[in-house]
Amino acid sequence: MLVSLNWLKNYVDIESIQPEVLAEKITKSGIEVDSIEYIAEKSENVVVGYVESCEQHPNADKLNLCQVNVGEETLQIICGAPNVAQGQKVAVAKPGALLPGDFKIKKVKLRGIESNGMICSLQELGIEEKYVPKDAADGIFVFPEDVNVGESVEPLLNLNDAVLEFDLTPNRADCLSMLGVAYEVAAILDQDIQLPNEEYDTLEEDASDHISVSVDAKDINPYYGAFIIKDLEIKPSPLWMSNYLIAAGIRPINNVVDITNYVLLEYGQPLHAFDYDRLQSKEIVVRRAYNGETIVTLDEQERTLTEDHLVITNGKEPVALAGVMGGHNTEVTEQTTTVLLEAAYFAPSAVRATVKHTGLRSESSTRFEKGIDPNRVKAAGKRACQLLQKYANGKILQNIVEFDELERSEKVITMNTTEINKRLGTKITTDEIIKILNSLRFRFDNEGEAFTVYAPTRRQDITIFEDMLEEVARIYGYDQLPYTLPSGASQAGGLTNNQQLKRNINNFLQGAGLLETITYSLTNENFISKLISPEIKEENVHAVQLAMPMSEDHKYLRLSLLPELVDILAYNQARNQNDLAYYELGKIFISAEEVLTSQPDERLRLSGALSGQWVEHPWQQEKKEVDFYVVKGIMEALFNYLKIPVVFEPARLDDLHPGRSAIMKLNNQVIGFIGQLHPVLQKKLEVKDTYVFDVNMETVFSEFQSIPSYNEIPKYPSIARDVAFIMDADIHAGKVKETIEAIGAPLVKSVNIFDVYHGENVEEGKKSVAYSLLYQDPEKTLTDEEIEKSFNQIVETVNNKYNTNIRS
Repeated sequence: MLVSLNWLKNYVDIESIQPEVLAEKITKSGIEVDSIEYIAEKSENVVVGYVESCEQHPNADKLNLCQVNVGEETLQIICGAPNVAQGQKVAVAKPGALLPGDFKIKKVKLRGIESNGMICSLQELGIEEKYVPKDAADGIFVFPEDVNVGESVEPLLNLNDAVLEFDLTPNRADCLSMLGVAYEVAAILDQDIQLPNEEYDTLEEDASDHISVSVDAKDINPYYGAFIIKDLEIKPSPLWMSNYLIAAGIRPINNVVDITNYVLLEYGQPLHAFDYDRLQSKEIVVRRAYNGETIVTLDEQERTLTEDHLVITNGKEPVALAGVMGGHNTEVTEQTTTVLLEAAYFAPSAVRATVKHTGLRSESSTRFEKGIDPNRVKAAGKRACQLLQKYANGKILQNIVEFDELERSEKVITMNTTEINKRLGTKITTDEIIKILNSLRFRFDNEGEAFTVYAPTRRQDITIFEDMLEEVARIYGYDQLPYTLPSGASQAGGLTNNQQLKRNINNFLQGAGLLETITYSLTNENFISKLISPEIKEENVHAVQLAMPMSEDHKYLRLSLLPELVDILAYNQARNQNDLAYYELGKIFISAEEVLTSQPDERLRLSGALSGQWVEHPWQQEKKEVDFYVVKGIMEALFNYLKIPVVFEPARLDDLHPGRSAIMKLNNQVIGFIGQLHPVLQKKLEVKDTYVFDVNMETVFSEFQSIPSYNEIPKYPSIARDVAFIMDADIHAGKVKETIEAIGAPLVKSVNIFDVYHGENVEEGKKSVAYSLLYQDPEKTLTDEEIEKSFNQIVETVNNKYNTNIRS
């Protein structure tokens, strides 16, 4: 909400307070002021001038030689504006004047003739071009006849105005109007408030002779009022009104449209003016649209409607989308002489549904969506009539044709001084609370410390005691509330086990050389079924589709982190970045429902994507490309670090290379996979050889106990024994390792595979796998007999279980 302080002065006396001070007070009371903008930089020596004569420059086709009376003197000025003409009152920067941008006006010669000053456009005076009226956009600005020659243009064009930008929270819809802001500022400064005049004269002719109103959708349109105004003169708005609209960020159009916009901003009540003659009917019917029905809106776009839309009709066809935008067929034009002025209350849900479907959002819809003051609907219509009578010479027919089932009662809240002080920790007196309620203009009854407060309907956010507590606190002053340290026992904050585990995993992977990445939780239709872990696929899950996606690329909640990671890889490889290693610790979203009726299940996954060189030592002439075993090594090291016994098994997986992929198991359950992207998928995604991993961290977290801060240094020596088994080529070396660990426990502290051999001296269909066993007892030095007994038991068990024999 943009708040013009010059406009605000019409309601509250803020002459003696600087904009910066006022902004600070408003912010401290609970409404944040984002910025203070001045309409234009200060100009000096710019006045109203009268063009006494305007002739073509004798030496230039596109320049005019003007004689301009500026009050004390007449200046000869050369002007190139196409719309300059004799008899106009214009803005003149006299010699020595300073314009925005530190532009100083001097006496100059143009094509041999002296020019003493400049006739200015609004843009040259510092007003943004998008807010300049269309008739002045390509030339100079012409003042109305009632301005005085020689007076400063600064107050006339509101150039001395400051505009506060409010960052309103959804509950403060009351401050989406100048009157709402006026009530707020008056309460903060404890000032009186001056409300606008709504009185006007009417003809004896009755509006009901020209229009009838019926409402079919009473639940979402409890009030509809129609005013009839005749004999209008469509012309520019008064200068002050145009200035205020520009300050509020709205371009002036004509007096009728500008008055509806002005009242919208003043009262927070949207109005709409229909060209009565183009309505081609004597009835207004408000109803839900029919499925497939169409309307051409003011932006000249045809829109297909559904039963979710509320429409204003002439009894036959829609002439407006209720609360959002009018129809093109009843637009007010320069030929309009009679208007039907609509002042209505539309339910927020109805307007929100129309905005959601059409994508149309306007100043009107914003206010209807947040909720308007039911007691200000009719008043806003009367205010518009008063302005139309004054500035468009309109003749207003008596009586309002209306449908009225609108609830206008005030919310009643009880409170007492003791409870307020108990909640706030203050010592506010009953008299001070009375003063605060009076400054807020809230009606109330008071007996002793007890209050019964009648919250005005303009404050839709106040419904319970806590709301009133906030009102008392903020007007009393948040900075005056006492502050104390918490009493009683306290405990230093710390991380949960899962939070600490996430940090440890991040530290480990970053130490291993991977870069953390955060990708969108939303993905597209092409990615949603790619690189999903096998245990997720077995659940027969469905992708969650967004009802209103930002774009086709962000239409679904992801089932895997990998597609977006690989997409980042492709992006960087296309820019000659080839040695890449990314990981992400993030959530996927699982739903067993094809049509979502409840929140999806969120699950934490750890995924990574690597490509290019893993090691490159030019001095040692050593290079190592990322391959399957690099990724497997990272995963093994991570799980060893977490002391979690994860097993790797070869597997054929969708989207992965059939000979370079494996699943990871924990307690005989699949928790993820590693492998190289399938060449076909790599080509489709335009990436080079890429290896990935994906792990279910929910299972890992549940298995993880804790990582000790240190391990005690063993007092007794360790002993290593190596053994190589000849086994069938299809036996998994990891299975044999598990068996050795199980039989050798607790004396065998670690088992590592250090060699796999195929070839000479090993028969076809066999392989030699060498294991290194580390023996150690923390309580004593192991004897040769103890080690030999354990070693022989391991060899015997492995030979019997896997039909192996020791390689000599």
